[in-house]
Amino acid sequence: MQEVENINESSGLQRLEGSVEYVIYSNEDNGYSICDMAVADDEIITIVGILPMISAGDNIVVYGKWIHNPKYGRQFSVSQYERVMPADTASILRYLASGAIKGIGPKTAQRIVERFGEESFDVIENHPDWLAEIKGISRKSAVDISERFKEQAGMRSAMMFFRNYFGATLTVKIYKRWGSASVDIAKKNPYRLCNEIEGIGFEKADSMASELGIVNDNFDRLMSGIRYILSQNASQNGHTCLPRTKLREGAARLLNVSAEKADDAISGLLKSGALRYTLCEGEQMIYDSAAYEAEKYIAQKLCQIEEMSSAVSLPDIDRFIEREESQNGLKYASKQKLAISDALRYGVMILTGGPGTGKTTVVKALIHIFDSMGFDIALAAPTGRAAKRLSESTSMEAKTIHRLLEMSYDNSSTPVFNRNEFDQLEEGVIIVDEASMIDSFLMMALLKAVKPGARVIIIGDSDQLPSVGAGNVLRDIIDSGRFSVVRLDEIFRQAQKSLIITNAHAINEGRYPITDVKDNDFFFLHREGDRNIALTIADLYKNRLPKKYGEDIRQGIQVITPSRKGEAGSENLNVILQAVLNPYEEGIKEYKFRDVTFREGDRVMQTRNNYDISWFRDSDGKDGCGIFNGDIGVINKINYQTSSMEILFDERVVNYDFTLLEDIEHAYAITVHKSQGSEYPVVIIPMCSSAPMLQTRNLLYTAVTRAQRMVILVGSEEIMRRMVDNNRQSMRYTGLSDRLRGKES
Repeated sequence: MQEVENINESSGLQRLEGSVEYVIYSNEDNGYSICDMAVADDEIITIVGILPMISAGDNIVVYGKWIHNPKYGRQFSVSQYERVMPADTASILRYLASGAIKGIGPKTAQRIVERFGEESFDVIENHPDWLAEIKGISRKSAVDISERFKEQAGMRSAMMFFRNYFGATLTVKIYKRWGSASVDIAKKNPYRLCNEIEGIGFEKADSMASELGIVNDNFDRLMSGIRYILSQNASQNGHTCLPRTKLREGAARLLNVSAEKADDAISGLLKSGALRYTLCEGEQMIYDSAAYEAEKYIAQKLCQIEEMSSAVSLPDIDRFIEREESQNGLKYASKQKLAISDALRYGVMILTGGPGTGKTTVVKALIHIFDSMGFDIALAAPTGRAAKRLSESTSMEAKTIHRLLEMSYDNSSTPVFNRNEFDQLEEGVIIVDEASMIDSFLMMALLKAVKPGARVIIIGDSDQLPSVGAGNVLRDIIDSGRFSVVRLDEIFRQAQKSLIITNAHAINEGRYPITDVKDNDFFFLHREGDRNIALTIADLYKNRLPKKYGEDIRQGIQVITPSRKGEAGSENLNVILQAVLNPYEEGIKEYKFRDVTFREGDRVMQTRNNYDISWFRDSDGKDGCGIFNGDIGVINKINYQTSSMEILFDERVVNYDFTLLEDIEHAYAITVHKSQGSEYPVVIIPMCSSAPMLQTRNLLYTAVTRAQRMVILVGSEEIMRRMVDNNRQSMRYTGLSDRLRGKES
C-alpha cells in the first residue's frame, strides 16, 4: 500500500490515492457510499463516507482515518475527497467505459476517444453538437450526456472549493440547493449559506467570509449577524423578539463593530421588511419577519374563531351535563362543569391544571357531547407519545399536530403542511392537548387549518416547562385574558392517595415534597456527589428495582435528568447505563457513529419528527410512515451489509440508514425537556449539580409529573429544596399576549 501521509496535523486526517473498482452501495439523496478502491500495488481497500456521484473507474484522493468494522474489518472512513480527472487517452477511455456517465457505454466510449482523444471531456462538456456526430448518439442524448457531465463537474468543483470549510454532507446540501452555481454564489455572498442552508451557522459562514477577504462592516455580514442573533435567541431561549437596545448591543459585540453600525444595519433590515417591530412601553421589539407574522396570525385567527363560533344555549348545556353524569354514574365538580359549559359557549376555551385534577374527564365529556351534536372531532398533541396517551385516555384516535396537518417535505427538505388555509380540516371541533409544548410556528400552522365556525379547545399544564421552540403560546393566551380559561385545582379523592400527585402539587405551590413515607410511590435516596448519584441510579436500574418488583419493571424505568452535561447528566448516564444494562458481548453487533456506539438491544430515542420514514407492524401487517420526536425504541438488528439498523418503536419496525443516525440518541436517560408530553411507569430523577437555570421549580414539577406509578429522587436534599424554592421562570420576549389584548402598535 502506498505511504499514508497526514494532511492536517490538527485534524489527524490521512491521505490515500487510488481508483474506484466497485461501488458496493450508494445513497443518491445524501451521497453516502461504500466502495472498493485500488491503491498502490493494486491492493483493494474498502472506503466509506459521503462520496456523491461516485462511480467505478473514478480516480480519487480521499482524506480520513482508518476504522474497524466488527463484521467487515478494516475500512477507511472518508471525511473529504477529490476526483482526479484522467488526462491521457487510455485513462479517459477507461473512465468513460466504466459507466461513470449515464448514456455512454464501452462501445460509445471507444468511438468518442477515437474521434476526440484527449479533448473528449472538453467536447462532452462544451460541444454536445460535435458529440452528436458519433454513431449511436442522437442530438438529445448528446445534450443529456453533456448535462450529466456538467453536473458531475459542478459537484467536483463544489467539493474542491468547500472542502476547507465544510464536510461532504453540507457540500451535498449546498450543491442540491444551487447546483453548478454553488461556488459563485458562496464567493459573492457567503452569508447566504447560513441564511439558506440548514446546518450552516453564522460562525462557519463568517469564517469563510474572512478567508475570502470580506471586511467586518460589510453590510451583508451585519445583516446576517443580526438575523443570526434573533435566530439563536429563538432556538436557545425561546424569544420571538428582542428589544432593539439588546439586539444592537449583542450585534456590536458579535460582529466587532460600533453600536452605530449595528443600529444602521437594523434600520436597513427594517426598511427592507426582513425585520419587523412592535412598540412595547416605548421600546421597539424587533422580530424576524416570520416570527412577527406568526404571532400576528395567531392573535387574529384566535379572535376570528371566537367571534364566528355559534354558542350553545345554557339550558341545553345543563341538559347535556346532566345526561353525561347520569350515563357515567358520576358527579362533575363545579369547575369541571364550568369547563364543559365554556367549551360549548365559546369558540376558544383553555383548560389548564395539574395532575389528578380531572382534565381527561372533561375531555371525554366534551367528546360525547359534541359527537351527539353531530360535530366531527379532531384530537391532537405536539408529540407522538402525547398523542398516544390522549388516544388511550379517550378511546379515540389522536394524531400529532404534524400528522393532522399532513406534513411533508418539499424539494429542498423544508417541512410543508398540506392542510392549511387553502385546504382546511373538515372537523368542527379541534381539541389540542399538551399545549405548553406548542411553539408559535406550530400554533400558526394549526390555526391556518381551522375552518370558519369551528371550535378550538386548548388543554395544557401552564406550570410545566414552555415549548422548546420560540414563543410562550399557552401562557400568553392565558395571560391575555381574552378567552375563557378554566383552571382545575381540586385533586380528586382517588388521586389524593398518590404521593406522586400530591407531591407534584406541593412542589408547584412551593412546598417541599413528602419523602419519608414508606410503601408508597414517591421515594428519596440521599447520595453525596454526582458520581455516587450516577452509580446508585445504575444499581437501581439493573439490580435493586428488578429484584424487588420483578425483571419486567426494567422496561418501564426512565431516568429523567435536568441536564445533558455532568456526571449525572444524560450523556454520561447513558454511557454508564449502556455499560451495565447492555454491555458488549461477542456476537452482539454494534456501530459507532460520531463517537457514540449503538448496540443491538440499546434503548434509543428519535430526536426530531420524521414523517417520511416507513414502518411495518408484524402483529397485524399494517404499515405506515412517521416516527416522531420523543419516540423511544430498541435496536433489534444492525446490518453492516446494508449500512442500516432495525429499530422497534412500540411494535412498529423501522429500518434506519446509518446516515439517519444523527436523529437518534440513547434513551436510558433523557433530559426533562425531552420528556415533555410523555409518561413512564417509573421515573428516576437525579438531584445533582447543574446550571442554576436548570435548578427551578417548574423543571422539577415537570419531571415528577412524567411518572405514572413511582418516582425515585436520588441525590442531595439541598438541591431538591433549592429547586422547589426557585420559582424563577425563564423570561421570554414575546408579543402574543399584548397582541391579543390589542396593545401592540
